[in-house]
Amino acid sequence: MVFIFLLITIAAVPVSRLPITAILQEILTRMGRNCFLVFSLILPIMAGMGINFGMVLGAMAGQIGLIFAVDWNIVGVPGLVFASLIAVPIASLLGWLAGEILNRARGREMVTGYVLGFFMDGFYQFIVLYLMGSVIPIHSLNIVLSRGYGIRNTVTLDSVRQSLDSLIPLRIGAVTLPVMNYLVIGILCLFIIWFRRTKLGQDMRAVGQNQAVAHSAGIPVDRTRIIAIIISTILASLGQIIFLQNMGNIATYNAHRQTGFFAAAAILVGGASVSRASITNVFVGTIILHLMYIVVPRAGTNLFGSAQIGEYFRDAFSYAVIALALVIHAWRKRANAEAARSELRGNKSEAT
Repeated sequence: MVFIFLLITIAAVPVSRLPITAILQEILTRMGRNCFLVFSLILPIMAGMGINFGMVLGAMAGQIGLIFAVDWNIVGVPGLVFASLIAVPIASLLGWLAGEILNRARGREMVTGYVLGFFMDGFYQFIVLYLMGSVIPIHSLNIVLSRGYGIRNTVTLDSVRQSLDSLIPLRIGAVTLPVMNYLVIGILCLFIIWFRRTKLGQDMRAVGQNQAVAHSAGIPVDRTRIIAIIISTILASLGQIIFLQNMGNIATYNAHRQTGFFAAAAILVGGASVSRASITNVFVGTIILHLMYIVVPRAGTNLFGSAQIGEYFRDAFSYAVIALALVIHAWRKRANAEAARSELRGNKSEAT
């Protein structure tokens, strides 16, 4: 799968006629703002819960934190820290709720997480559209609808715009590198490496491999799965804050909806599966997927005279990789079950 996407993308690069420096700059920027979100998927996969499409709950929490940071006019990195302090407790609560629900939908976690995201979106819309400004105090008239309550469709993040990106500027020729973003991502990588070696990390791996055996070994399976989802949701909230401070604005009612989809597409394009993922998969997938997002629309414009055709190809490939990964996962799961049944029948025949 990795090689297929890589070949398609490499073929589209010369057709797009984009300068290499422009492509490199765009890739570095997108890596800095997207990788943190993709990393939030690793722990649930390690715990055997598949792709956490419920990470959209964390994205909602991050957006609520940013809205309050803008309302209080907290500027720069302190504004991002303030948004994180608000987002993390909300994400923890939502992650616990999601973990409890997913434990009751064992074996169907991915589709349940996807539907849960739509369900909680209704509560999010109710909070930002009706409660903020009426029940929840909002002081800045710039982000409130003209009726006096509810948040505007688009909230500009001038107070925190690219404050993390520009904290440690580094320019090499025509390319600007957001050093601080990469330092934060590097710290997250070290955290994941360390976490895998802890008792809790080993428990998650054991639960992901075989829940029955893990339970027999005295591992609290349900609790371990809930912790994996809570950490994933918290990381998603922080990742959404990093993503939006780079973009410079919030599409209040839409920005969170595709978060899980793009993160899942990136990690799967990088060679991960529903049951196994690594740090390398995150970096490789993010690079390839976003390189495709950069060059394919321009290639479509140059080949067919319409950028929209390139957008169609891009969306088709993105959805296709998720669908293919889920089909392969279902096929392998069925094949393993058949093999286990055949082995059990063989053992019974030998016993008789």
